[in-house]
Amino acid sequence: MSLYGAMITGVAGLSANSKALGVASSNIANVNTVGYKASQSQFSTLLASSSGAGDVSSAGVVAHATQNVSSQGLLTSTGSATDLAIQGNGFFVTSKQSGSTQSLLYTRAGNFTPDENGDLRNATGLYLMGWPVDANGTVPSDRNDLSAINVNNLAGKAEATTTMALHANLQASTAITAGYTAGDMAAGTVTPAFQRTINVYDSQGGAQPLQLSYVKTGANTWSYEVSYEGTASNISPATNPIKTGTMSFNSDGTLKNADNTASPAVGSINVTIPWAASSGLSSQTVSVNMGTVDSSDGVTQYESPSALSSSSVDGALFGSLAGVQIDGNGYVTAQFTNGLSQKVFKLPIATFANPNGLSAVSGNAYAVSKDSGTPSLSEANTGGAGSIQSSALESSTVDLAGEFTNLITTQRAYSASARIVTTASQMLDQLLQMR
Repeated sequence: MSLYGAMITGVAGLSANSKALGVASSNIANVNTVGYKASQSQFSTLLASSSGAGDVSSAGVVAHATQNVSSQGLLTSTGSATDLAIQGNGFFVTSKQSGSTQSLLYTRAGNFTPDENGDLRNATGLYLMGWPVDANGTVPSDRNDLSAINVNNLAGKAEATTTMALHANLQASTAITAGYTAGDMAAGTVTPAFQRTINVYDSQGGAQPLQLSYVKTGANTWSYEVSYEGTASNISPATNPIKTGTMSFNSDGTLKNADNTASPAVGSINVTIPWAASSGLSSQTVSVNMGTVDSSDGVTQYESPSALSSSSVDGALFGSLAGVQIDGNGYVTAQFTNGLSQKVFKLPIATFANPNGLSAVSGNAYAVSKDSGTPSLSEANTGGAGSIQSSALESSTVDLAGEFTNLITTQRAYSASARIVTTASQMLDQLLQMR
């Protein structure tokens, strides 16, 4: 190797170690960056000749920065339900624009918060994308049908009542009312032996009162009427009762049949509320469960004062949006103030044949490259994709102690390369002074 060659080799060492210093500096600067993947400096020789003579006296050096994108960072808990982390393989699918699926980017930085429109966006301005789902949580058949995750579009939710369960007792010694005809209690010609009003919920989230009235008409036999106690014009025809029937009990006080016209015996009856067209309400049938046949788990007939011990009604009043939850399968579920919930989106996880071949872009994200292969959009916990952890973030994979060690060794190598340059320069000076 000539003196000029030695000087060039020293310069190559300066350049390579400068790059290594830049890699270590970048790692240290991003030690607190969510989802950041530490880079490593890889050195390789650069020979002046490829003759195969095995002479490495003229070997220079070149540095390459590589990033281990597939490495898993430590998950740390947070207090925000929209902070997300992936445990295992894959990336969140994001876009620079909330309404666009062009030029998608992929990231492990899950520090998402709603913007002014309610779209989930991380600290670098990337919008989280997902599949809109139907009421059953089914994702679209076209897995490329993505949209920005929005947590404000749902104003509220109500649910109509479909079932009611009664736990009550009708006093066995109650006197029999002779000559009762269906509708007499609603008309006021017969006084009920027992009567209670229970609210049900209509399709628009309103509370509607149904009155259940009972009268004893024979041994172990009771007749009942169900009347609507709200605004009369809400139902058509605007007359009560809306349901009548007769029930019977066994000699031991247990329920024999909730509807004596039914064979075999049943434990529940169906009450259809005839909503008028002017009410704007959807048709509604409520199944009233009076208990299990030959059991005492519902309405009974014992020698104890008639009383309603409890009732349960499904459905709910209108409730406004209270927040969202995201589960390990990626479902984004809206929570409402009335206790109801609704699945609205499902988050895809993008996996790649070679994730380390992705191209890094600003914002701690990655773009598809020819080395990475095309993305495969999978549901969480399927197809090699990891699970999603809400209220958690993935920490940077930077080892701070290791990076400080790299700084020291890089500085020493840089100083040594500089000494090569100065030594070669001094030898050239001596050569020029020869006479």
